[in-house]
Amino acid sequence: MLITEYLKGGDLHQYLKEKGSLSASTAVSFALDIARGMAYLHNEPNVIIHRDLKPRNVLLVNSSADHLKVGDFGLSKLIKVQNCHDVYKMTGETGSYRYMAPEVFKHRKYDKKVDVFSFAMILYEMLEGEPPFSNYEPYEAAKYVAAGHRPSFRSKSYLPELRK
Repeated sequence: MLITEYLKGGDLHQYLKEKGSLSASTAVSFALDIARGMAYLHNEPNVIIHRDLKPRNVLLVNSSADHLKVGDFGLSKLIKVQNCHDVYKMTGETGSYRYMAPEVFKHRKYDKKVDVFSFAMILYEMLEGEPPFSNYEPYEAAKYVAAGHRPSFRSKSYLPELRK
């Protein structure tokens, strides 16, 4: 039996659909909540790799959208790390193409860093109002990213460092 917490605020995907791009301060606040959740998941010795981090799996605690929580662990994987030298790399394609790290798409060995890549794609979407490479179908977007392409920020209001 699986018991989950009910969060009545909906998910980040729907929120972004309704609101569009977020202010930098709101995006940072949301990003901090996601990062805290990931830090908890990635804390050794019991590392949980989410493997499907995307806006639909980030939940708003309430309708005022003041906090987020990471949810939907259906594809997650628990890895026990015995010491800091342990290698816990997996292979296999799992997750959602639009937020998938290149190494997962290419069926290469991967670890918890794939969640960090997905997190970056979510942050981009929060700031830009749409997913990276939204002009491509999800599979084609993943293929494009796997070929080494990275999204650039379109907004002129961001610091030059972010647009690179």
